[in-house]
Amino acid sequence: METTQKKNASFKGIKSAGLVIICCFIIAVCIYHFLLGNPSNFMNNDPNNHPLPGNFLGTIYKGGVIVPVIQTLLLTVLALSIERYFALRSAFGKGSLVKFVANIKNALATGSLQKAQEICDNQRGSVANVVTATLRKYDEMDKDSSLSKDQKLVAIQKELEEATALELPMMEQNLPIIGTITTLGTLMGLLGTVIGMIRSFAALAAGGSADSMALSQGISEALINTAFGILTGALAVISYNYFTNKIDKLTYSLDEVGFSIVQTFAATHK
Repeated sequence: METTQKKNASFKGIKSAGLVIICCFIIAVCIYHFLLGNPSNFMNNDPNNHPLPGNFLGTIYKGGVIVPVIQTLLLTVLALSIERYFALRSAFGKGSLVKFVANIKNALATGSLQKAQEICDNQRGSVANVVTATLRKYDEMDKDSSLSKDQKLVAIQKELEEATALELPMMEQNLPIIGTITTLGTLMGLLGTVIGMIRSFAALAAGGSADSMALSQGISEALINTAFGILTGALAVISYNYFTNKIDKLTYSLDEVGFSIVQTFAATHK
């Protein structure tokens, strides 16, 4: 059986996550100053005054300097989630992963390694890359008469593990950042809440009706940052769990196909 030595091309994802975070921060600052802080959102066109009644953008602006920080985290989660979606979609290949695994197992059951290779060429993606590397080693061991059967099985299993180890980092890339934001987003919201409450209590301590604006602004800052922090943390948790579940399914499929290849070799060789 002739197997291709060329790896299937696929979208590998964004390697420079730091640039993504910097871009998200710049966008967040621009949104904060030019959209949320637009004078038209406030009484007398002055951002230092109360927001116009029912003006949500002006209300968010009153959340203070923590708002663009939390917005940066929120935009980063959205950007990296989109990036991971396309990266994992590419890793899964063109067709259904379940059908791919079933077709490979059927090809192996009939002893047609060439057909199995053709299925990999059509599927593409990380799974196909791993199976192709394992089939290549299968073919190599099939022609090698210097090793015992057990040594050949170990060699095939090792090739499977090495090929999987090469593909997994690409699939898990940037997920640690999303996982970190699950906690960091909530903590930033809590920090904004504490800062807002400090301002509110300072206004209360000063006393007098003249400080009512400072009091309401402090409360707004606390509640807005709490809401944004919870939203960011929740989206990060959903995104992280979704993609880790997708990766688990993919690695399970790799294990299933790898086991079939090893078992086929063991059953057809003495």
